[in-house]
Amino acid sequence: MQLISQKMRVLAPEMDPLRLGTGWKPEDLAKPQILIESTFGDSHPGSGHLDQLVAAARQGVAEAGGFGARYFATDICDGESQGTDGINFSLVSREMIAGLIEIHGSATPFDGGVFLASCDKGMPAVLMGLARLNLPAVVVPGGTMSAGPDLLTLEQLGMYSARYERGEIDEATLNWAKQNACPSCGACSFIGTASTMQIMAEALGLALPGSALLPAESPDLLDYARRAGVRAVELAREGCKAGDIVTLHSFENAILVHAAVSGSTNCLLHLPALAREFGIAIDGDTFDRLHRGARYLLDIRPAGRWPAEFFYYAGGVPAVMEQLRPVLHLDAMTVTGKTLGENLDELKHNGFYARCQYWLQQANAKYGLSLSKEDIIRPYQNPIGTDGSIAVLRGNLAPEGAVIKHTACPKEMFHAVLRARPFDSEEECLDAVLHHKVQKGDAVFIRYEGPKATGMPEMFYTSEAISSDKELGRAIALITDGRFSGASTGPVIGHVSPEAQSGGPIALVEEGDLIEIDIPGRVLAIVGVKGQHRTPAEIDAVLAERKKAWKPRKPKYTKGVLRLFSQHAASPMKGAYLEFDPE
Repeated sequence: MQLISQKMRVLAPEMDPLRLGTGWKPEDLAKPQILIESTFGDSHPGSGHLDQLVAAARQGVAEAGGFGARYFATDICDGESQGTDGINFSLVSREMIAGLIEIHGSATPFDGGVFLASCDKGMPAVLMGLARLNLPAVVVPGGTMSAGPDLLTLEQLGMYSARYERGEIDEATLNWAKQNACPSCGACSFIGTASTMQIMAEALGLALPGSALLPAESPDLLDYARRAGVRAVELAREGCKAGDIVTLHSFENAILVHAAVSGSTNCLLHLPALAREFGIAIDGDTFDRLHRGARYLLDIRPAGRWPAEFFYYAGGVPAVMEQLRPVLHLDAMTVTGKTLGENLDELKHNGFYARCQYWLQQANAKYGLSLSKEDIIRPYQNPIGTDGSIAVLRGNLAPEGAVIKHTACPKEMFHAVLRARPFDSEEECLDAVLHHKVQKGDAVFIRYEGPKATGMPEMFYTSEAISSDKELGRAIALITDGRFSGASTGPVIGHVSPEAQSGGPIALVEEGDLIEIDIPGRVLAIVGVKGQHRTPAEIDAVLAERKKAWKPRKPKYTKGVLRLFSQHAASPMKGAYLEFDPE
């Protein structure tokens, strides 16, 4: 089989001299050429260390007789953008990075690829990019940062900030938390979107078994990167592409793992968008179906007790999948060239779990703990919960759906009828929450924050202000057509679709409407007007009258990528990808 890179050398005689001018040696030109694409940059802790993993991957490519070419598509950090309009660029950055990777790999074809990322939009973006290229490829998840003193992790900072705003702690305490929450490189140390998407890469079969969410400073992670380089060359020679590996069964496995780890709600944006790139159809209903009755096993923050570095110490994705064996598609293919079942069997005999146990012992000594792996990843027969971790709600308020992470929601909000308090921006809502203008029994709405309105930013500060208030966090709900951080906890419902900017019912909610939330019944609906219950037919008539008076808002962005996004973003419940030809 002639490699595509060698065909290109014949078609484009300029290629050899241009690559020699880049620093390649003549003997490199005939080798399998591997695209090493990463989100490395000095932008945030999740990307600042990826150059070391790139170097290790390039070493592995060379060991296997290939030549690795380094390309970069740096991502941004949601945490650094919080509280400013910068957060509006977060979701669209996924589309831009995926597009740049598509350009890199298409303008100059490569025989295979190694794709490295750590964080919220970088990881789904590289997955989407490699899907478009459909190369023989291996993904290297960039790992998680260490916990700080007293097991401090970044998702707790919102709580510290809200407590400071309410005068409950002093500035010195807040500054201590700021200076200790991110002690190393890597993704934030909880099962937020970054950690979730690293786990998804492995669960889909695109990363080497056991490689997701290691401590970013672990020597094991460097070895995984090197081995990924080796395997990418082997896959290129075998002609095995990503599209030959990923199937609907791969996505169903990943969603069951998502349920087991109480993954981020943002995964409902990323996996449907990624599946679409592979020509596979999944949506929020797929998540809801698979989460019903699924085992929730992982005791890691924000829903659990421990920082994310403990995930690897307990055996990582393989340990979770081992517990889920009865419900997984064990015949799903992976980048190893073996099935998922074969990989799990091999890990029992190759020292993987002994290595994890060694690191758990080291962590116990470091933090003064005595945890067993079962304290972190619960056995299938003794789960934390038995109904997955997310639910997709529907009703006249969200005809296309909305999502809630019910494992992080207080039980008081599983069945509730609340009074509507609509706000047309997060800034207005946050001010009301912090200054006690929101009362128990309110359904607080933040609307016009969907992808077509402002880019679909996170409602992080408002959700943290609510969940950090012990009384308010159990007596109100926050409902939005925006999204939430993977760190968010509390009674928060996001991705309400259709969004307000598209004229969805969320745009028509008025002060005093009665809002029903029924998580077990999967209901989110307007059931009353001005504090009085009405029949479904009466509610429909009221909404029809309000719709006649409703007018779309002028676009907030009139140029650049956010204007493009506002014009072409698909519904949040479809994945909020760029949709140039609506289906």
